[in-house]
Amino acid sequence: MPDLIDGSENVSVHGIFNWIFLLAIFSIITVIGNFLGYKHPISGSLIGMGILSLITLAGVWLERYLPFNVSSILYISVIGILLAFPGMPTSDFVLYYVSQIELLAIVTVFLAYVGIGMGKSWDEFKALGWKAIVITILVIAATYYGAAIVAHIVLVLTGVPAV
Repeated sequence: MPDLIDGSENVSVHGIFNWIFLLAIFSIITVIGNFLGYKHPISGSLIGMGILSLITLAGVWLERYLPFNVSSILYISVIGILLAFPGMPTSDFVLYYVSQIELLAIVTVFLAYVGIGMGKSWDEFKALGWKAIVITILVIAATYYGAAIVAHIVLVLTGVPAV
């Protein structure tokens, strides 16, 4: 079975439909989790996930068609920031509906997808060996502690008392 999302440079109509199909499945599962776990209304959650999915599609498309060597995550972030930036005509709409989606509802579905993907390539993962696991743990720990240090510095500089 071919991959639904390939790494080719050109996005075909078939590739776009695969992205839409996967984002629709991802969105529906997220909306269900958002409703069951956090009691957010389904209609608002669907609109919020629709906005996030459209931003994702635009970012992926820009990555493939612009002549710059930039990851789609950068395009997705910039588009999201621009759409939600105070003073933009889209800001209130985007912020209202995207705030209906809990981050943990999205992350839960994403991690399940990653787990399935890892299960498909378990032999490749095992081939990396124990060193890859140690490096992964160190990277996660360093990221966490780095973020905590930056947050602490910002809180101290803004006058929030340190606990």
